[in-house]
Amino acid sequence: MLFEESKLDMVTVIQQSQKFDNLAVYYELGENESPETRGIVEIEPASGRIKALYEKPIASVTNSKLASVVFYCLNFRTIQTLSEFNILHKESPRSLGHFMSWLIERDTPIYGLKLPTAFKLIGSNVTLEQYELAIEYFSDLASKEVRSITKRVFARVGLMGNPSDGFNGKTIALSIKNFWADVTITESDKLVLCPHPLNDPTEFGSLWDLHAISRREGYLGGLRLVQATCKKFYQYCSDKGIAIGKRNFTLKYDTNIPRQVGLAGSSAIVTATLQCLLSFYELNSNDMPLHTQPQFVLDVETEELFIQAGLQDRVVQTYEGLVYMDFSKELFQQQNYGHYERLDNVELPQFFLAYLRDPSDSGRIHSDVGARWRRGDEQVVKAMKKFSLLTDQAREAIEAKDWETLKLLMSENFNLRREIYTDPALGESNLRLIEIARSHNASAKFPGSGGAVVGLCTDEDSREKLKLAYQSEGFVFVDILPNSGGHNHNPVK
Repeated sequence: MLFEESKLDMVTVIQQSQKFDNLAVYYELGENESPETRGIVEIEPASGRIKALYEKPIASVTNSKLASVVFYCLNFRTIQTLSEFNILHKESPRSLGHFMSWLIERDTPIYGLKLPTAFKLIGSNVTLEQYELAIEYFSDLASKEVRSITKRVFARVGLMGNPSDGFNGKTIALSIKNFWADVTITESDKLVLCPHPLNDPTEFGSLWDLHAISRREGYLGGLRLVQATCKKFYQYCSDKGIAIGKRNFTLKYDTNIPRQVGLAGSSAIVTATLQCLLSFYELNSNDMPLHTQPQFVLDVETEELFIQAGLQDRVVQTYEGLVYMDFSKELFQQQNYGHYERLDNVELPQFFLAYLRDPSDSGRIHSDVGARWRRGDEQVVKAMKKFSLLTDQAREAIEAKDWETLKLLMSENFNLRREIYTDPALGESNLRLIEIARSHNASAKFPGSGGAVVGLCTDEDSREKLKLAYQSEGFVFVDILPNSGGHNHNPVK
């Protein structure tokens, strides 16, 4: 049996065998491999337990492409049943694969461990052609240069319904090309996380420079996001029985997303880091389904870094484009995730974005609404239901290209938010952003948790005056460039 030694991490194998007692290694079949030449396993996604093992099945028996190899870690009690198996199967095939099938049928708990490597030259009936293919495969691997993988994740604006995503509500959000975060991963001898020269500075020209940079950029750069994602990723793979191999890397990030204005800059870095790790270790949607990735990103931020957030940003940054989201409690009870649907082929009006040059921490604007919602506060619960209704109405308006109705709904979204958060929590600068828009026949609302507004002005003359009004008071004004995406189009219902 031949495999890539660099992708077989025996430390992980030993740890998993100690955790689960009985362990069977498997890998994903290659394009030219037939299930009829391997033992094929079916895995319970939630637990990682093997629910069936078929020895060289025909195609109609199972759709699984997960192949077991003769690599098992069994406890002493399980090994003792081997003599019983031999007695019961004197007249039938008695391979180790048949023994494992028999154990599983007896409801013996056996868990799978996925290895990110192909296994070649398995069994006694290996042909010359298979040897030649194996030589070609490993020669190609040896000739490949160390390559870098870069993933780009864009900022987003919440068009309707936010902040109800954290309260079992509904939202519509748009991925935008104006701003983005890039993360690059490259194979290296040691694992290195590179600090960003601006966001994670460790050297300064003077104490004055330190003061100015700290005041403008704060103390919480992106390096903590990258490190927390790597830590959580390793834990996820361990929990899911995925061995990721003995490969180290260097990770670096860059971003032009304005900080602390509610454009999802933190989640963009985490999402891009996750996508780099998935690609680097050659994991696919079977290992981490698309609809579970937003929850992973949210868990990195909330559980590891205690950032207050909801699912909306992580969903739209994973799916890209214009996304309708339903986070109802019933859906999460049924399937542990919401309904995420890309609204493709929708012609959008020209939205604008205005934001503060010198913002405060956007997370503070959430106030005590979360605690009130958990207590069942009638005003907050009623408001979150209203946000959901506004979102459904906004979807109808978008699909009908009824922009005047959409303007009214955006204004109503802000008014409702203002009622439950109150002006002191929103802050004078945020309120001024709204006032300027409304004084120029435009609607506006917060695209995130504060520091910016996303708006709609359908009159071109008023729009130009609006731009000048924002700029005259020191705000930044930009036309929004929608990002249609292109690689995560399929809705998950």
